Amino acid sequence: MGYEVILKRGEEKRILAGHPWVYANEVQRIDGRDRNGSLAVVKAQDGRYIGKGYINHLSKILVRIFIRDNSEDTEEYYLNALTEAKNLRESLGYKNNYRLVFAEADNLPGLVIDKYSDYFVMQCMSLGIDQRKQMIIDCLVKLFNPKGIYERSDAQVRTKEGLQPFSGLLYGEVPDEIIIEENGIKMSVDVKNGQKTGYFLDQKENRFAIRRYAKDKTVLDCFCNSGGFSMNAALTAKNVKAVDISETALNTVKRNIELNGYKNVDTLEGDVFKILRDEKQAGTKYGMVILDPPAFCKSVNEVKDALTGYKDINILGMKLVEKGGFLVSSSCSHFVTMQMFMQMLTDASRESGRRIRVLEIKTQAPDHPALLADDETSYLKFVIMQVL
Repeated sequence: MGYEVILKRGEEKRILAGHPWVYANEVQRIDGRDRNGSLAVVKAQDGRYIGKGYINHLSKILVRIFIRDNSEDTEEYYLNALTEAKNLRESLGYKNNYRLVFAEADNLPGLVIDKYSDYFVMQCMSLGIDQRKQMIIDCLVKLFNPKGIYERSDAQVRTKEGLQPFSGLLYGEVPDEIIIEENGIKMSVDVKNGQKTGYFLDQKENRFAIRRYAKDKTVLDCFCNSGGFSMNAALTAKNVKAVDISETALNTVKRNIELNGYKNVDTLEGDVFKILRDEKQAGTKYGMVILDPPAFCKSVNEVKDALTGYKDINILGMKLVEKGGFLVSSSCSHFVTMQMFMQMLTDASRESGRRIRVLEIKTQAPDHPALLADDETSYLKFVIMQVL
């Protein structure tokens, strides 16, 4: 008999509403025996069937539920789940590059798969998924016949699952540089050494959205990474300055400038906080300032400090925008809610002495779907504002 996880009284309500995680402290007892990472049945205290998911005794998330009927986690299940994920993305018009699987939102817990042209990059962030890696690879080959599959499971969050970080080739061949096309722009992607899986696909629609606001403007793109916002802004802007602390990131920006033949983009290496202060001190003004920093917090305990950091850069950004110009501000910290982020912008507006008009509020691209019952899948905040 495999594992049966019996919940404490009332703990099933959140899960029945659609949340996929069972925490260890919500469990009354565990019956049966099986290996760690196996498929476990979860029941309410009164014996009602709740669902099935992978169990991990080493994690605070004891079970990650992804099956709500009587299905089993066979290769057929994975093939069907990947097919559904593929069909959704293709129905939305995604072809060349997109996020094929967004973990729990696609009923594949802890699994992320990004498609870059004819190549795939996987992240296996849960024990159960990691143990079924080969089956997932086989399904990808059947569905797509890719040239190569690479794994970038090098995030420290794997240690919470009792797994060591890992990167490496899983199938075929993967080159050091993959050229993709996004919004009609060529972008260089380094899936082996770039951040996450090599590129941030979640901002693709937001990058396209800034083009209308960048028209004939001088643009300062902060935390530019590989330059996605810079490349989109350059199509309509007078000139763009791409800023990042990473020399590697800026080398990628320079490569993307070359690929697209731009003459109006310059790069600046340095600490963005210092550069923003130096620009303010010099009295420099921009028609558009873009703030797309990395996550400022990795846990709920860091939220207060993160909000202070966000407010700091947004105050500076607001002060650097010329009257009538635009500020673009984003946060990928899922612990910082949209309500917190908007309140931070309100506070920054007051403290900067600038009146702000909100023009667009957006979130992650639809190939990164969010579950209403699972806050963890909704993380990106993106706001376009006019500075008055």
